Amino acid sequence: MARRMSDDQDQAELRVKLARLELEHEDYDHAIDAMVNQGVDALRLQRFKKKKLALKDEITKLHARIIPNIIA
Repeated sequence: MARRMSDDQDQAELRVKLARLELEHEDYDHAIDAMVNQGVDALRLQRFKKKKLALKDEITKLHARIIPNIIA
């Protein structure tokens, strides 16, 4: 029973982290759009895109931990 609560708590923490990362990813998306519209230098834009991609990778990994790929 204690293990079940721990698993539920772990899942809840992962879901909170996932939501936070998804929001941060969306923020980067909006920032990148604004930077493109303002004509920001390519190096700065590239750094933001790299960070956004790293967030997407982390989001994908968390999704896999929360919803495991079960082969039927």
